[in-house]
Amino acid sequence: MFIPAFAVHGCIGASYGWSHISSTLMREQGVVTSAAGDWSLDLVTYPMTILVGGIGFSSAILGRWVSKVGPRRAMLQGSLTLAAGYGLTSFAICSHNIFLLYPGVGLIAFGTGSLYTPPVQILIDWFPDRKGLASGVVISGIGSGVLFFAPMMDFFMNKFHYMPTFVGKSIEVVADKGQYFTAIGDAMREVVYLSNLELAKLPYEGLAEGYYLVGTGSTGVGISYGLMGAVYTTALLSSTFALSRPMDIHGNIDKGDECLAENRNVHVNYLLRTPQFWLLFSTATLLSTGGMGLMSVAKPMVSEIFSTNLPTIVTTSFATAYLMAMSSGNLFGRVGWAALSDRIGRRKTFAIFSLCGLGVYGSIPVLINAIVSNPESSLAPVLLGLFCINTVAAVSILGGVYAVLPAYEADLYGAKHVGAIHTRLLPSATLASVLGPSVLLKLRSMDEQKAIQQLVSNIKPEVFEARFNTCMDNLPQLINSKAITIPRLMELSPPGTIDPSPYMYNTTLYTMAGMVSLASVLHYMVGPVDDKYFNMSKKLEEEEERKNKHI
Repeated sequence: MFIPAFAVHGCIGASYGWSHISSTLMREQGVVTSAAGDWSLDLVTYPMTILVGGIGFSSAILGRWVSKVGPRRAMLQGSLTLAAGYGLTSFAICSHNIFLLYPGVGLIAFGTGSLYTPPVQILIDWFPDRKGLASGVVISGIGSGVLFFAPMMDFFMNKFHYMPTFVGKSIEVVADKGQYFTAIGDAMREVVYLSNLELAKLPYEGLAEGYYLVGTGSTGVGISYGLMGAVYTTALLSSTFALSRPMDIHGNIDKGDECLAENRNVHVNYLLRTPQFWLLFSTATLLSTGGMGLMSVAKPMVSEIFSTNLPTIVTTSFATAYLMAMSSGNLFGRVGWAALSDRIGRRKTFAIFSLCGLGVYGSIPVLINAIVSNPESSLAPVLLGLFCINTVAAVSILGGVYAVLPAYEADLYGAKHVGAIHTRLLPSATLASVLGPSVLLKLRSMDEQKAIQQLVSNIKPEVFEARFNTCMDNLPQLINSKAITIPRLMELSPPGTIDPSPYMYNTTLYTMAGMVSLASVLHYMVGPVDDKYFNMSKKLEEEEERKNKHI
């Protein structure tokens, strides 16, 4: 049962790999660099919010239905819905239609809602004495999703991408509202300029600095994403028919359910009345918000921070490996923390999450500053390794929170209704997936705007006009059209100007540390559930049993 259950969550875990393609989607039309019509960082990051957050939201909506129809039918519907979502998302990327992209990823998220909890409930039924490890191993499949998604997407994109037409380095261009146009035959066509700094960050070979014709190339992301959808659909359908609940020799559900009925359990109808639910919900949200934010921008973040100062180390391949390392942290965090919770208890495990999280988020800006201030030092690679370890640890906490939660719920409320209870707590992941990227992108955007204004103020007006073919008064239009970026401004800045790119995530990281501190306080308030809820639940279940007998 472990293999198909793990495979289901591995397919779901592809959502955490969205940042692997987000930076590529930002130049889908320009290919070598962003064109005016390309999507911005926030537009290509929010799909991950929908994908990851939708798991909790749709699980909560479909929870009762999943319990009613059973795991196989629920997973079959989820697999087909997910397949439709991948198809629509692939078409949206190929046609560059943002209004189809979001519904497409929404369908994927809705499909995962009926795929997430059945494997967890089935494994807990099979191993009732190892609830933490059972749920952790299954949910760890989510962490493994990126380990498959990233290299397969790279393989497909290498097959299907093609470069745009190179026009030249010194050509006559016309600037209009931040866009650049040149005469191609009898028509004016949009072009983008690829600088040397941007060229060094691209995974393509054979390119040169200069102007490229917009709309004549392709990154191959759209077709590749559709093919990945076909792979995942096949795996999900196979796993759906391989999973089953434990049976006795008479073909009935094994005594696990009978044992659960004899133990004390809180009925899901009374769940929201308990303060423990709201405290645990808030704690899980705050603990996982930072990890969600880091996963949403992992690949572009590490390139933005370190590629200029450590160009020989932080390459495109390094950024991909970094994302996969974070996915490994998500994977092993789910297994490791879950196994640890069986030994020391769920409450102590959550306390460790809080203490570790505070140290991790608070130390990352210090490490960034130490690396960037002296990149030539022999300690720089060591400090870079510590940065990677810290961010991987942050993501392992994210994975650990949701791996330990089902067992924590069983400890507090009894194991009988843990599947339905878990669907009520999963919206905390939805909230975290909204808060994490939103807070990160908002704070980063504010710091980026300040950095651009500061850099422009140090550039001579005549130098600025010669490079961008317009005056500084049109700066807002140039920013909106993506004609101005920090790397391009750094090429025009006076010698000795400090590159602000590495510091644009510091405010976010300190904010995340504050959230973890609040989570620690809230979790300290979680105590045993009042006996009255167990007594009320017992009476309700006895009443339901009498009604069923009469029927």
